[in-house]
Amino acid sequence: MLQITGLEKSYGTRVIFDGVSFTVAPGERVGLVGRNGHGKTTLFRLIAGEEEPDAGAITMPRNYRVGRLTQHISFSEGTVLAEACLALPETDDGVDESYRVKAVLNGLGLGEESFGADPASLSGGYQVRLCLAKVLVSVPDLLLLDEPTNYLDIVSIRWLGKFLRSWKGGLMLITHDRDFMDSVSTHTLAIHRGGVRKVQGTTGKLYHQIAEEEEIYEKTRANDEKKRQEIEKFIDRFRAKATKASAVQSRIKMLEKTGRNEALENIKTLEFEFNAAPFPGKTLLTASGLAFGYAPDKLLFNGLSFSVGKKDRIAVIGKNGKGKTTLLNVLAGEFAPLSGGVEAHPNLKTAYFGQTNIDRLNPAHTVEAELIEAHQDFSRAGARRVAGAMMFEGDDALKKISVLSGGERSRVLLGKLLLSPANLLLLDEPTNHLDMHSVDSLVAAVADFPGAVIIVTHSEMLIRSLATRLIVFDGGKVEVHDRAYDDFLDKTGWSDEAGFSASGQAKERVKGVNRKEERRARAALQNERARAMTPLKKRMQEIEAEIITMEEEMKIVDEALAAASEAADAAAIAGLAKTHKDIKEGVDALFDELNALHLEHDTRMKE
Repeated sequence: MLQITGLEKSYGTRVIFDGVSFTVAPGERVGLVGRNGHGKTTLFRLIAGEEEPDAGAITMPRNYRVGRLTQHISFSEGTVLAEACLALPETDDGVDESYRVKAVLNGLGLGEESFGADPASLSGGYQVRLCLAKVLVSVPDLLLLDEPTNYLDIVSIRWLGKFLRSWKGGLMLITHDRDFMDSVSTHTLAIHRGGVRKVQGTTGKLYHQIAEEEEIYEKTRANDEKKRQEIEKFIDRFRAKATKASAVQSRIKMLEKTGRNEALENIKTLEFEFNAAPFPGKTLLTASGLAFGYAPDKLLFNGLSFSVGKKDRIAVIGKNGKGKTTLLNVLAGEFAPLSGGVEAHPNLKTAYFGQTNIDRLNPAHTVEAELIEAHQDFSRAGARRVAGAMMFEGDDALKKISVLSGGERSRVLLGKLLLSPANLLLLDEPTNHLDMHSVDSLVAAVADFPGAVIIVTHSEMLIRSLATRLIVFDGGKVEVHDRAYDDFLDKTGWSDEAGFSASGQAKERVKGVNRKEERRARAALQNERARAMTPLKKRMQEIEAEIITMEEEMKIVDEALAAASEAADAAAIAGLAKTHKDIKEGVDALFDELNALHLEHDTRMKE
């Protein structure tokens, strides 16, 4: 078991961890959440021994092995298979476990055709996949995965989710994909305000608890501050009166004893709102018979036709390297198709966020100047507002592009996108450098955008949240599906999902499935879930309403207590104090019941 006690870590005056303690038991799969820059990766480096804490202890049993996916890439073998087999743990039984290595490589998209390839010949993304495969097959006691899905395609992400759900050791996972994390984790641990909070259950449950506790803290602090001000007024008013000297001294001691709670610092989140350009028509563009390839005999797509309505939400999905980004470049007019064409409406205005577009930022520009360049009519003050929304506040807006990290440049590009008037957004994996809260903000902004959106993403959460139509690259072909993602999975599905499973055994397709019976069974399951969940949800709503009512009652009691205290009415103070205590105990009991119901709700949903 991993045990962390009193952990402290600072960089200069910036405190990352202040007295952090928690454990990770065998079999626990812990999703690690927190804002960018709050210390998630730092915690991994401390656990892996790559950095030393300022204070506290990180303890683990003897021979406890920690496996971590890092961005440092180094290979020593001549083939992909040999390199991956290096990571296999030593065994005394002499059994050849290369079958397990092949299963993992297949699952991560490194098929048999790549087994004999030189690892150095792989693209950067596939080299990271090979490093991930090595970590997985090494079967450490504790697995640390920092954004493992960033270089995977949607099929490999689905496979990795199944693999991790069967993981028997400890696991700590960082990912901006909330659905992926919730599908894998048994526990969630948040780095929040220099400390940590760990619960059994999902990210939603954890953040709900944190929000409730901080709301109660702020209400209590406001009430305490009001009482403090009233006591200070009493002291100032009666300080000079000898008959009130005892009461004044009593209140002075009370203030010294109780101290003062500080207001919670506001935590900054990216703020998105796209600049919509009006569009009077129905169809923004029409693609007819599109064909493109970097060689005439190796087409990425051929004969592709579809139209884009002014409120369409189209997700372009499929494996890496099959032509998804290339299709966006063709639609944006950056590549000319080999045949076919794109007919755009005269009033079409496109805003394009692409991963390679980051390289087009002027390294000599400041963040502010780069934003102003996106919209020449935009004022410096306006650019500063957008810079602040992108978390470049104050003088940070004067940083040169050349000194920014990849994630910071991505935020500048998003800022330019927000300034550009558009009725069609082309988004190529826009969430890669965002934290979970920023992804939520982006999803909300895209949902509110009155124009059309075409998005390339591997996040099933984004696809389910936004897409009403799909362009699917799968099985060597490209097809347009006028349906939601879950409907696609039910009726068509990914061709490779009949490949290797996490155990390395080939998974056979189910033959002769009666779709009508399947739909009937699904409907029955949904009805059963509704019967089980509705009473829980109803009771949770009732408890929340009761808590609000009781907190209002407590507020009235607090005001009466203040008045009784000023009047020195001992009998009233005693009665009101008992009422206050009873209400508080009632509220605490309701919160305990609410937390238990949330846990039961999450458990039943998983079932």
